[in-house]
Amino acid sequence: MPQRTALLSVFHKDGIVEFARELLELDFSLFASGGTARTLAETGIPVRDVAELVGGGSILGHRVVTLSREVHAGLLARDIPEDRAELERLGIPFIDLVCVDLYPLAEEIARHGATPESVIEKTDIGGPTLLSSGAKGRRIVIADPADRMRVVTWLRAGEPDRDAMITRLAAKADGIVANYRLASARFHSGGEIDGMIGGNVRNCKYGENPWQTPAALFSSGGDDPLALERFVEIAGTDPSYVNLTDLDRLLQTMTHIAAGFDLHHGYVPCIAIGCKHGNPCGAAISYMDRNEALEHMVEGNPEELFGGLVMTNFAVDAEMAGILRHYAVPPGSMRALDGVIAPAFTPDAVPVFHRKEDKCRIFENRALASFKAQSLDASPRFRQVRGGFLRQPNYTNILNLNAPEIETIGRNPTKNEKDDLLLAWAIGQTSNSNTVTIVKNRMLIGNGVGQRSRVGCCRLAVELAKKAGHDLEGAVAYSDSFFPFQDGPAVLAGAGVKVIFSSSGSIRDSATKTLCQERGVTLLLIPDKLGRGFFSH
Repeated sequence: MPQRTALLSVFHKDGIVEFARELLELDFSLFASGGTARTLAETGIPVRDVAELVGGGSILGHRVVTLSREVHAGLLARDIPEDRAELERLGIPFIDLVCVDLYPLAEEIARHGATPESVIEKTDIGGPTLLSSGAKGRRIVIADPADRMRVVTWLRAGEPDRDAMITRLAAKADGIVANYRLASARFHSGGEIDGMIGGNVRNCKYGENPWQTPAALFSSGGDDPLALERFVEIAGTDPSYVNLTDLDRLLQTMTHIAAGFDLHHGYVPCIAIGCKHGNPCGAAISYMDRNEALEHMVEGNPEELFGGLVMTNFAVDAEMAGILRHYAVPPGSMRALDGVIAPAFTPDAVPVFHRKEDKCRIFENRALASFKAQSLDASPRFRQVRGGFLRQPNYTNILNLNAPEIETIGRNPTKNEKDDLLLAWAIGQTSNSNTVTIVKNRMLIGNGVGQRSRVGCCRLAVELAKKAGHDLEGAVAYSDSFFPFQDGPAVLAGAGVKVIFSSSGSIRDSATKTLCQERGVTLLLIPDKLGRGFFSH
């Protein structure tokens, strides 16, 4: 095989020397752009500056280097005798491989103090163009540093399934370029242009229903340690689409609980949450006892937890696994769970969760053990609608019970009641609206979600709490928006709730205040525009 040619042009130089040496051993000759060429030459690697090919160095303040007929002819020429002969006549090498990483545009856009001028300076033109030409020319295109050694291994193996490999690399390069261009469009349009680009990282058996096929999890990249792709499955069958949506919902609830307690106390307690079809059906915190957190989470609503998912912010051992399987179930039976997610599991814990057909999925992510207020997801939230998509900021509001805007009618809540309010707020804030959430002794006991009327939320929350055998006397309640009538607070007060947190903004707020005063219920109100907690309509 005649010697082949590679063109290297990278902003980040980490690993490029080692990759170049591998290419030399594979009998490639090397061209590189200015900075990359210098890095390679300094280590003794034989390399030609691409300036030799284009007939001169970079011009216009390094804005034009590889944007030349010679370079792109070498990438776009077809591997046919006619094109090969024309390249030879022109003295242009046929470029077989191009390795590029791009100027750090996203990092510059995210940098505090970034300006249109600074963003333009960090906008790569030559790199994306090289990738696009290489992809069209069916070359070996490497746009992701993680692919360099994979390509070396593939080359050494004799290039098996060459067309499929070339296509995968080209598609990846096109995706990276598209995302790069989207970042620029988003910035310069002030958000008037937006979208999402991602790569498939996990296939699902099907979507929400068996006939919704194919379905998959796509990653938009980034370094978020709590991104769903960072959760490692250590046991169980592949997760379903619903499992992954529940995992995402659990993360919202978990991070909100952590944020509330971190803000008020400077630390995060032990947290256990159960979720079923997108809403918390059990949640509890404990300052010291992880087993207690699990037991109280289960007690919230053992019936609803059946077939759900559980997430903790602490490692799970065999004793804890036993609680999740056996606590508060009839003798001789076990609780079936679809999944358990924790920072880690002891080896003897995993077999305890086993179900027929391996239906209990076990996921680890060590980032779950280090929650803080900053763990909330701040990326924009998208929702597909017919003909396009909706976009809004994420759910990053954190309840501050000491905020001056909060009006207190009645006595000040006790410390324990405030903790219960924080837990109720975090659960209600991340449950499908309309929602009223009841908590007692740091444990969810009733979650009235997704109702069309506010009083309906109250009735459902009270009914669920009573059905699970809970005594509501002294409980607290959170409402994700204001009460339009007295009927909702009347239901809560009649059940024994002693503290209600809600937003203000109803024309009948004064009537709600009067009722609570008459029933001996403390009412905390925050203006609706500041504290409304609608979620996931």
